[in-house]
Amino acid sequence: MMPRTPWWVFPIAALVGCSSVQEGSSAAVGAVSAGMLAQKASYLKPEYLAAVGVAYALYDPWAPNWEVDVVSLGDQRVRFELRLRALHTGGEGEARQVVLRSAERVSREQGYSGFELLRYEEGVESSRPFARRQALAEVRLYKSRTFPAF
Repeated sequence: MMPRTPWWVFPIAALVGCSSVQEGSSAAVGAVSAGMLAQKASYLKPEYLAAVGVAYALYDPWAPNWEVDVVSLGDQRVRFELRLRALHTGGEGEARQVVLRSAERVSREQGYSGFELLRYEEGVESSRPFARRQALAEVRLYKSRTFPAF
């Protein structure tokens, strides 16, 4: 007896066939292939799907790696407090880049022409169940010295 083909393979195959003359159809072909492979390997059982759902809920791959809190210290100074996600794949070395991008964004939003990095610290917060990398930066925002009106 020949195994039944799942119902969802035919509509996707039709869409892929219609889009085969366009660029970007390789992603659709890959999705169909992965679906058929999962079907043949019996990975579409409820217990496997539930495990995938739980794993996705714990580790959201689209969530940002760093949580950024901006604290205004007055006197044109701003402190950035960054915390890395507990469950992550990469992102440990990008704290300084995140600080600089955040400082650039804040300076533009508040009408300043630039900023100066006064203090920068990195460390690891030992908390349970996971230790988290953190960074602290203090920035001074300034107006243009050449054109004070800007």
